[in-house]
Amino acid sequence: MPAEETVLDGAVESRGLEPVPDGERGGRVRELFPTWVAANISVLLLTMGAGLVIFNKLNIWQVLVVAVAAPVVSYGMVGLISIAGKRGGAPGMALSRAVFGQRGNLFPGALIWVARWGWETINAVSGAYAVLTVLDLLFGVKSSTPLIVVTLLFFVGCTFVVSGLGINALRVCSKWSTYLFGAFSVLVLGYLLVTTDWSAVFAKPAGSTAMMVAGIGTIAAGGISWVPSGPDFTRYLPRTASSRGLVGATIGGAGVVVLPMVLMGAVMAVGTPDLAGAQDPVSFIGELLPTWIAVPYLLIALVGMLLINSMSMYSAGFTAQTLGIKVPRAAAVSVNAVISLVFGFLLMVVATGFFGSFISFLTLLAVAFSAWIGVFGVDMLRRTSYDGAALLDTTPGSAYWYRGGFAWQAMTAWGAALVAGLLFTRVDWFSGPLASTWIGENGLGWVTGILTSGLLYAVLPRTPAPAAQAPAEEHGRVGSLSN
Repeated sequence: MPAEETVLDGAVESRGLEPVPDGERGGRVRELFPTWVAANISVLLLTMGAGLVIFNKLNIWQVLVVAVAAPVVSYGMVGLISIAGKRGGAPGMALSRAVFGQRGNLFPGALIWVARWGWETINAVSGAYAVLTVLDLLFGVKSSTPLIVVTLLFFVGCTFVVSGLGINALRVCSKWSTYLFGAFSVLVLGYLLVTTDWSAVFAKPAGSTAMMVAGIGTIAAGGISWVPSGPDFTRYLPRTASSRGLVGATIGGAGVVVLPMVLMGAVMAVGTPDLAGAQDPVSFIGELLPTWIAVPYLLIALVGMLLINSMSMYSAGFTAQTLGIKVPRAAAVSVNAVISLVFGFLLMVVATGFFGSFISFLTLLAVAFSAWIGVFGVDMLRRTSYDGAALLDTTPGSAYWYRGGFAWQAMTAWGAALVAGLLFTRVDWFSGPLASTWIGENGLGWVTGILTSGLLYAVLPRTPAPAAQAPAEEHGRVGSLSN
């Protein structure tokens, strides 16, 4: 039996990388909707919406285009890659072994794992700031270094518990947070409709098309970071689950949050132009909304940010296992919990500006993930099966060992795409040599990465895919995209 446990024990999911047998696949596509709602319940979307107005100089109609296009593009990719989860019944980075080889997968796996440290740190910081803001509004308690440590410990501790429990806990929490956040978002929208100076909102001149395209990339980066995790949340779906329904639920769940949140942030920014430049990305809510709305809204958003981090750590546990960290999934989660504590403290106490650091991180995150997306996506489109036994076999006898443990076609395409994406990318502290070109000015380095890796992998000689060796009930063959 592999090192990972293979059963669900009560409320705690103990299954690791091993594929889910058909007999244990009882999920439904509609359960994905609240999952992706919960993955976007973050006040950072308000800050990002404000940034579109303040830094990108967009008007409200351009922000609307960005807020619609970004989740469609990014979560469309999440949904498409998620199809591999119901096909193979294994986490995304475990399935990636079939593409890159047992050793080759360590390279994109390590990069994605490190990128998750940053994402979890950003969310931990946002959650801690939400707690600090509530304490200030209710009790007049001001932020201090000891209090920052306590709030970070509280937030990360709660995250560790939920992510450690596993998929069942995430589903329950996502469902109820969706209801609560939806109700309070409607309340905030109503308040803004009544109190906003709409003449000032609609009078704002339009910005450049380049800044609008770049804005789509910035908002989409959050969704792109979820692409390798998509299969983690669909591995319990039956093979017959609708692929179209899966993609639709993913886009719909994300879009129903991203659209109003980004628009609300943009509207708030018209009256509060220093919003996006604040060191604290959360406290402005207490200044713009009355306490009776701000406090419950922040508490619900706090739950949402906790769930975002829990989902990320849940996937990070699988990624850690694919890197050879031989501990149960729940224990693997603790590694990222400790890292987010340390980095979160540094960002809250040492860093001088939150928004600039956040946008730079999102930009590089999108480039890092895009190289993997192109290769894995092309492979998924032409693959008919995953060998469940080979996914877990990391010895030279594995069907996914290829040549020396590497699928060189995939590694070549991935490496070339990373370089290509960075050539066209500019952030606060890094600028690629081609960042001043049209592609770079429009913030399309991540698109360059996807196209480079996908096209290069598609034209390179194909590594023969092994036939599934295990019985269909256990590992099984996979249906087509039309399923």
